[in-house]
Amino acid sequence: MATKAPVNIGNLIYSKPDLHSGRPCLAGTGMTVHAVAVRHMEGMSAEQILEEYPHLDLARIHAALAYYFANRSQIEGDLEADAKLYDEMAKKYPHGWTIQTDH
Repeated sequence: MATKAPVNIGNLIYSKPDLHSGRPCLAGTGMTVHAVAVRHMEGMSAEQILEEYPHLDLARIHAALAYYFANRSQIEGDLEADAKLYDEMAKKYPHGWTIQTDH
C-alpha cells in the first residue's frame, strides 16, 4: 500500500497583489481566507463550510481557519473596513449603482 506524501500546508494559502487586493486565498479556489473567516464568525463549523462550498476541501478550510486565528486582528480589521466602505457606498448610492462598460 502506497503512502501519500505529506502536504506542505504553506502551499494551501497564497496571495497575489493583483488578486482580491492581495488578500490571502485558498489555493486553487480563488476563495479568500476572509470569506471562510466570516462563515466561522457566523458560527459555521469547518464541515458546514464544506457543505456550503463543496468545491473546497477540509484541508484548505482548516488552513484558512488557522491563518485567520494566527492573523485575527488583521483579518477582522479588513472586514471592519469592508463593512464601513459598504455603509458609505450605500449612503452615497441609496438606489444602488451600476458599472458601465464600453462595448
